[in-house]
Amino acid sequence: MEKELYPDEEIINGCIKNNRHTQEMLYRKYARKMYGICMGYAGRNRAMAQDMLQEAFIKVFRNIKQYGGKGSLEGWIRRIVTNTAIDQLRSQSGHKNLIQEEVHETAIVSSNEIMSSLTSKEILTHVARLPEGARIIFNLYALEGYTHKEIAEQLDISTGTSKSQFSRARQLLQGWLQASER
Repeated sequence: MEKELYPDEEIINGCIKNNRHTQEMLYRKYARKMYGICMGYAGRNRAMAQDMLQEAFIKVFRNIKQYGGKGSLEGWIRRIVTNTAIDQLRSQSGHKNLIQEEVHETAIVSSNEIMSSLTSKEILTHVARLPEGARIIFNLYALEGYTHKEIAEQLDISTGTSKSQFSRARQLLQGWLQASER
């Protein structure tokens, strides 16, 4: 494995100094992965995903001084991208209408069951088809690794709603997978 020409530390220092070259390097290094995250939240709407990505990187550059080196830079950027995507969806959909409240709790099957039976491309294709609320919960829980409690706090919903929306997403994905196997 070859050594990186510019380690993250040098790129971060350049970005703190508002150096356009190092900002572009940071963007090029992480934009593709982060665009994939945005697509997960935007569904099939590429323009929305691009807007999310652009807004997120503006926040990254604006707040790069706050990155304290705890954890990976990629993880720090991922959190900003995720929060930006959710904020944009919230502002477009209206906060309370983003996710339908569910009164009952449903048993949750491990997300690994879904993930192990699908390829990455299939996951993204099927996740894009999910209703917005279920898609957001699925992304946060199965792909980003948040707990239902963390999701509930972030989206101002109940833990039960997070669990039931994830269950709904899981059921839809499993149904689509079974239909495509026929």
